[in-house]
Amino acid sequence: MYRLNLSDARHLVSRVALGQEWTGTKALEGKSRAEAVSILLHPEKVRTPAPPKLTPWTKLNRMSLKNGNGKRKARKQMMRENDLLKQWMVKNLLTSRTPVNERMTMFWHNHFTSSLEKVEYPHLIHQQSLFLRKNAMGSFSHLLKSIAKDPAMLVYLDGSKNVKGKANENFARELLELFTLGRGHNYTEADIRAAAIAFTGWGVNMDKGTFHYDASKHDNTPVTFLGTPNITNGDQIIDVLLKHPRTAVYIAEKVWKEFVSDSYPDPRVTRRWANVFRNSNYSIKALMSEVLNSETFWSKRYRGNMIKSPIDLVIGTLRTLPFAKLPSKELAHILSLLGQDLFDPPTVKGWDGGKSWIDTQTLLVRTSLLNKLTRHTRAQAYISKKLPNTTGKEVVDWLSPVTPVLPLPTHPGKLRLVRALILDPTYQLK
Repeated sequence: MYRLNLSDARHLVSRVALGQEWTGTKALEGKSRAEAVSILLHPEKVRTPAPPKLTPWTKLNRMSLKNGNGKRKARKQMMRENDLLKQWMVKNLLTSRTPVNERMTMFWHNHFTSSLEKVEYPHLIHQQSLFLRKNAMGSFSHLLKSIAKDPAMLVYLDGSKNVKGKANENFARELLELFTLGRGHNYTEADIRAAAIAFTGWGVNMDKGTFHYDASKHDNTPVTFLGTPNITNGDQIIDVLLKHPRTAVYIAEKVWKEFVSDSYPDPRVTRRWANVFRNSNYSIKALMSEVLNSETFWSKRYRGNMIKSPIDLVIGTLRTLPFAKLPSKELAHILSLLGQDLFDPPTVKGWDGGKSWIDTQTLLVRTSLLNKLTRHTRAQAYISKKLPNTTGKEVVDWLSPVTPVLPLPTHPGKLRLVRALILDPTYQLK
């Protein structure tokens, strides 16, 4: 039975966690692939982080309904609390003892996209984030059914504007295009219109900030959706989508893009993953186990071939190495400069990832940050003591996904070697 070496363990941890902390990575060395994957997918209990101080929905809503001055005050309060929420997320990503679950939480945030800019109420985004964190490794079926009734999602995709006689297609379109089937796959504009009618009346209680079904605004007219007749409500739409084979394939393709390669997914592989996913009743853990135990995931062809996201680079580096932690506010700002503004993706499609992370501006910010973290300071002696007590080769295997392209230092010193590895262009990969 093949046992993981340090480079193998680094590959696994860097892809599915946040960075590659030495202790956790080293603990997987010598394990079989199945043992290592099982350890990562069955962590200790996920702990809900302490919430930031956010104004309740009801109070902010009352403020925003007042005169112009009240609306301005509400807007300023929302903007302040938006920043608090982003700092809360940064702190949690840095300190979480369940980094795999946090990684999956971010994956679902980017799948079921919403944004503070459109929703405006940070309390609703916070509640959505807690829900995704709690169910990040649970059931996709439950995620899909619940997100359709999530207040932040309903506000983001204009659910409350979807009423009898004036159906709004925004949620129905994204449900098919982004959440289940994928753009242009197996549906028509008529299916979108049918789904929109079925979801009429689903909205938000503006006094409580909770899901509200208004029967008087629901259109009971039976519709045909994806060939299934007599559909009269949104729950039935979701049931049809979960029975459709394309849904599992689409999620498998997104998992490929997130954890295997930026390249176009191999349909033979993703169909196999999709079959396991669907047959497990949409267990996310079953899907991830199949993916991470696959020969595809471990193939040399797909190692060191993905560009690190801003979270991978910033949070991953600070979790991996004992550098001084920058303030959460500064880190949130850096992530924004790098193109990953937390809770504010650029479009309804979320972040594209891959090569889109790198341009002339973001590359400068990336290089500047890594130089700042590794520059010579009085704290170098302290940092050096915190580094693993190991050989230079192990440090290279631990930090580098591929062979460094720049010459490594010839003078001894772990910190000097770490700095060289982090500033090497290959450190931008995982």
